[in-house]
Amino acid sequence: MAKITDQAESVGPWQRLSRETVYENPWIRVSHDEVKTPADTDGIYGVVHFKSRAIGVIALDEEQHLWLVGQTRYALGCYSWEIPEGGAPLQEQPLAAAQRELQEETGLLADQWQQILHLHLSNSVCDEEALVYLATGLTQAQASPEATEDITVKRVAFTTAVAMVERGEITDAISVAAILTIARRLHV
Repeated sequence: MAKITDQAESVGPWQRLSRETVYENPWIRVSHDEVKTPADTDGIYGVVHFKSRAIGVIALDEEQHLWLVGQTRYALGCYSWEIPEGGAPLQEQPLAAAQRELQEETGLLADQWQQILHLHLSNSVCDEEALVYLATGLTQAQASPEATEDITVKRVAFTTAVAMVERGEITDAISVAAILTIARRLHV
């Protein structure tokens, strides 16, 4: 794999001495870094670089219902209820990705869009970021999920989604943050 050793690079109080790519696929790159820590000791750091950003959508209708998507999450080995989400290549406009993901997974189109969150996920080991949008003014069109997705879609009262978070039935970090952000706005 590729090894970068030409010169040290400062990352705040950290100093990267070298970086070696130890694994790569179309979605992520895993690097092994040799570093000087803030305490000026030798150390190592593993970094997972994401080649896309995570996009999430709270699709909220006039009756204060939202759409949840259920699917099996391979890495966790379990079924997960989430807001509509997906990956957006870094060169894709985030709003366009949010619109695409909402339509793909639920068939919904929205007239109004507002970015409500910018998150860093698991920031101790990866650089993945997430953007979350609130979509309103909804109309139903045709869903077109990807062939690899085993999606179930359900519309629930917003208060039900909040209760699902509180009971630990929704554990996806993007979904939890988005639902609780909107709950605060709605004073739920």
